[in-house]
This record gives sequence, C-alpha cells and structure tokens, in this order.
Amino acid sequence: MPNNMLERVLSLRRSTQPHGDEAAGENGDGAADESKTKKQQLPLTMRAANYLTRMGHVGPCLAFLFLTFIAILSLQLFHSRSFVCVSSSYYDPVSRSGFYGFDGLESDFGSLGVPWCRSKHGKTVEWTSKDLLKGLEEFVPIYETRPIKNNMFGMGFDHSFGLWFIAQWLKPDLMIESGAFKGHSTWVLRQAMPDTPIVSLTPRHPEKYLKKGPAYVDGNCTYFAGKDFVDFGSVDWASVMKKHGINNLSRVLVFFDDHQNELKRIKQALKVGFQHLVFEDNYDTGTGDHYSLRQICDQFYIRGGGHSCFKDSDEARIRSKRKKFWEKAVDIEELCGPGEAWWGVRGYVRDNFNHSNEPISLARHFENSRFLESILDVYWELPPVAGPSLTHQSRYDPARAPSPIVEDGRYRLFQRLGLTRLETSVFNGYTQMVYIQISKQEI
Repeated sequence: MPNNMLERVLSLRRSTQPHGDEAAGENGDGAADESKTKKQQLPLTMRAANYLTRMGHVGPCLAFLFLTFIAILSLQLFHSRSFVCVSSSYYDPVSRSGFYGFDGLESDFGSLGVPWCRSKHGKTVEWTSKDLLKGLEEFVPIYETRPIKNNMFGMGFDHSFGLWFIAQWLKPDLMIESGAFKGHSTWVLRQAMPDTPIVSLTPRHPEKYLKKGPAYVDGNCTYFAGKDFVDFGSVDWASVMKKHGINNLSRVLVFFDDHQNELKRIKQALKVGFQHLVFEDNYDTGTGDHYSLRQICDQFYIRGGGHSCFKDSDEARIRSKRKKFWEKAVDIEELCGPGEAWWGVRGYVRDNFNHSNEPISLARHFENSRFLESILDVYWELPPVAGPSLTHQSRYDPARAPSPIVEDGRYRLFQRLGLTRLETSVFNGYTQMVYIQISKQEI
C-alpha cells in the first residue's frame, strides 16, 4: 500500500475515534461572534474545587474523602422515595468538574482531529515554554495598566499576551495591524515595542470611541482609518515602506484581526513580501466567520485531520459529550453540511464577517492546503495561558487546543505569575491565535 494511502487510512481511523472581537465592533452589525470576554458567575462548588487545588498534597486526600461522602449521600438519596432528579444548567462548571482529570478538562490534543499546518522544512519557533513563563510574569503587571479594562468584542488576556510576546521577541522595525477597534491591540504592540512605528488599518478611527468610553490612540502610529481607510490588499505598501525607511520586509510584523479569509490575506502579504504574520482568530473547523489557517490545514493526509460525519461514530459520540461542557465545542450536526461536507464551515468558505459565503469543494480545499504548505516556513499556535480549572473559562474546548502554558493543578505557579489578580472573564476569549512565517515557493 502506498504511503499516502496508508496515511489516509490511518487518518480515517483516528477521525472516527476520537472559537466577536475587535473588528466585530467596527462593523457594528452583530455579524461576528458574541463577546469573547463575557463574565461568568462561579458557583460555590467550583470555588471549593479550586480551593482544593491550592492545598498541595493535602488537596487530593480531602477531595477523595469529599467524593466518598458524596457517593454515600447519593446512594441514600437514590433509595429514598422522595428522590427527585434535577438537571444542571447546560454549561454548569459543576457538571464539568465531574470530568476533571479525565475527559472534561484534560487536553486531548489530536484525538478529535486537530491538525497543525505543516511547514516546508519542519522549522519551528525559537522560544520555549520557559520563555513563555518568563514573559507571562513580565506581562501581567503591564496588562493591569491597560486603558480599556472591559474590551468587549476584543482580545482577552491570552491573545494580548501572545501578541505582546511575539512582537517583543521578533523586535520588528515596523508593525502593521489590520483591524484595531478601540485600539487595544495598538496599545499591546506599543507596550512590546515602545519606539517602533505602527501602521493601523481600521474602518473606524479609534478616537471615535473616546466619546463613549475608554479607547487608545497612539502618537507614533500612521492611521488608515475613517475617511482615510484603505483595505490591506489595496495599500501602496511600497510607498509606506519608503516613508518609514524600511528596506528589509523580513523586519515587518503584520497582525490581522479583521475577519477576512486568511488565505486571501496570506496571498496579499506574500505579493508584497511580508513574512511574519499573526492571525488573531484562527477559528477551528466548523466555526467562525472567515476561512482560517486551521480550517485550511484540516486534511485527511495530515495526522489528526479529517472528520467523520457518521452520526454513530466515536467522533460523534465524543463531540456530543463535550458539547455539554464547552460552549464552543462543535457537534456533528454543526460540523457537517449537505453531502457530509465538513471542511471550512459545513463545506463553505466564509469571508468578510460571514457576509460572503462561498461553497468549496473538497478538492479545492485540498489545493489550498498544498499551496499553504509550499510557502509556509513556521506555524505556531499560541497555547492557552492556563488550564480551565485555573481560569474558569467555559467557552473553548481544551481538547481542541494545545496544552496550556500553566497546566491544571499548578495553582501556586498560576498565583506566583500574578494571574489570580485578573478577572476570570479575561480568559474567555481564546481562539487559537497563530503566528506564521512565509516565503515564496522555491523553484
């Protein structure tokens, strides 16, 4: 059996075993997802569970005694004639806590099919988990000084940290952002690089938001906004680069939070010669309002890629179960469209805040992935800052994300980094932010 056929068979077997934002506020039409950073009310039982994790080695013993007591009490209630079954709320953290350490919280990366894009030569980023931890410790006090405390429809803590870390690590000579909303991402870039010029493309100027509340306008930023707005693909970048004295385009960092087809943006960037790109909303297959890198790279020939639309499959069963615990988990009914089309979003390429919705064949989806592989040097998804039992996030499914920087159970580290000082709502906006490095296909 040829290797590619063998890999396809293995992928099929694996697939049967085992997500509004800154630019959204600009449109103002509700086309994008609801706020990424909505607040939550944490029940007493969740707080008690978190308290146990703070107690080190004593915690597991107390937890065992507590669970034993609950089991005995449950048996007594079950045999009681007055026993009444009351269902919990759909996303109740108490229900999820029953899966802590098993299926509910543990990052089962890959078992449901979570393929990473393949780079041309297997190259990866230079930074390590230790660098990320060190960066977190430095960024928390910076984040606490942010001018926009409630960044509704914008980036939360995870992606703010990711953008800051990447910009500080790369130290570009120019930073470009497409989609600025109230200016939070501009502020993040400025904290990373205090003296580096910024070019911001956004339909509505952030200064307009100052009339209604907190916003950020940068003094060392060239704004293509309001009546001066120009779309990223239509900018005369040669003139912009000349104005800022940029001769080496590999010294430019481009940040996209504009909810456009990411393949389109990559081709536009490649045409100019930009190499370092960050996409804030790298939506998972079956979700989001635009065609994302993660969707493009979800292919049968990649380990963990491709999906089964068979309603009695193991994947359908697991997805259905996880949908009960995680708000943005996707079940088979949501994943699959007509003719069992699972790629993109139910077989469609979404663009421009889902205002453009084009059907796509599996063959074309395949061609898109091969093109991406031909120009992709580095692909790196930002991990969640911390595990869900620490952050109390309830939206994204941890099985559809890399392992967190601070794993569940490491409360002391979570506390030492200063993360306990932040409101839990700021951790609810994770959508697989991705950093990529691209270059033209070698001939």
